[in-house]
Amino acid sequence: MSAQQPNKIPVQQVDLDATKHRVHPRFVTGFYQNIRVITMYALLAAFLLLPWLRYNGRQAIWFDVPSQHYYIFGMTFLTQDFYFVAAFAIIAAFTLFMVTVYAGRVWCGYACPQTIWTHLYQYVEKWVIGDRNKRIKFDKEPMSAKKAFKRALVYFIWFVFSVITAATFVSYVAGTDYLYQSWQMIGIVPVPDWPTWVWISMFIFTFATYANAGYMREQMCIQICPYGRFQSVMFDKDTLIVSYDYERGEPRGPRKKGTNPDDLGDCIECQMCVQVCPTGIDIRDGLQVACIQCAACVDACNEIMDKVGYPRGLIRYTTERQLAEKEPSRVLRPRLFAYLALLTILCGGVLYALTGRVPLELDIRRDRNQLSSINSQGMIENSYIIKLTNKTQEPHTYKIALVPQEGLSLALRFNDVPLEAGESFDMPLSIYGDPDVIEFGQTPVTLTVTSEDGKYQVSKQNIFTTQGQ
Repeated sequence: MSAQQPNKIPVQQVDLDATKHRVHPRFVTGFYQNIRVITMYALLAAFLLLPWLRYNGRQAIWFDVPSQHYYIFGMTFLTQDFYFVAAFAIIAAFTLFMVTVYAGRVWCGYACPQTIWTHLYQYVEKWVIGDRNKRIKFDKEPMSAKKAFKRALVYFIWFVFSVITAATFVSYVAGTDYLYQSWQMIGIVPVPDWPTWVWISMFIFTFATYANAGYMREQMCIQICPYGRFQSVMFDKDTLIVSYDYERGEPRGPRKKGTNPDDLGDCIECQMCVQVCPTGIDIRDGLQVACIQCAACVDACNEIMDKVGYPRGLIRYTTERQLAEKEPSRVLRPRLFAYLALLTILCGGVLYALTGRVPLELDIRRDRNQLSSINSQGMIENSYIIKLTNKTQEPHTYKIALVPQEGLSLALRFNDVPLEAGESFDMPLSIYGDPDVIEFGQTPVTLTVTSEDGKYQVSKQNIFTTQGQ
């Protein structure tokens, strides 16, 4: 889908050559770039700082994979709670779809980690080498001591950022307490005392960050990322896209400041929209798969329009309906309502499950070797193994009870079961039945586990089987 007029300009083919020259975008300021920079670096700061937040004396967000315990602000999840992860992933996916239908590929331009880290690494080049023209000239210069020093400095800073990124990723799993306090002395040199999986993870994340942000850059968006490929399926005539107003801008051509030749459009062929594009495309060729809708071209073009005295908006956020058909866009449309309704249902379901979730798990397993037996007192005995899991982040003592039922009694090895935060415990127990009272066959029984302070309680049902079943 494109807002261009194919009968007036040729279709621009996307350059899929991964060996193309590196893109050195010009840094530009403006309304959208200010929003973009604040958004990107706020997300980057959140990523770096969240592992250091503490909650009830523990790392607030900690995915402790080795022990299969996952802590998120006071809530403890186990492997069997994976359905929450699936639900969050589905919600995130449909949120992205809804945003794409309404505002196009703004995720890529404002919040995608690839965009954030690429912008950071490119800014390092700007800080060390200079602006766009200096960086292009620097690439063409023959190797010298000065060039080698600047290149090495850029690579070193990239490497430091990559290591920090890797350490942050790993700290979400290994924990900040362990990752940054486990050191050993080799001679007089302190070296992290990490297990093999931590070293391998650090290497993988460091390499991936360095390669993606330092070298792949826009090729990740053009060649690899699937989102750019299927975005056109989600666009419609009312989706906001960054577009060039072909009718107003053509034919292009330079002119003196303050003049407005009748035979030329408003585009003065300054190339600023191309120079600021982080993926190196020309937005004047229409909507392209490589456009991440960062709106850098919008701010750059508006700045030029101000200088030459023309109205802003030659390149702007608009829709195909507004640009090509000159009709108002339809914000409220069935596809948006469908996504919104689905997200409301999903979010409501997850919130209901979270708020009604008791952080105590009880599992009852019957003794498969013998369903029932007769003890020396003539009572029918059924054996079970119960598993208690304290899914809170504080230690608790739990009491187990059998819901009163005539003819049945409970025999426990321990009356109280103390459990540390996140601890699980298996315990055998027996239920006795009076053969003169209970019915022959299978009788439902219910066990209840209650914390000593009465704050948490969970019940689960099983079957009591009489002799002969």
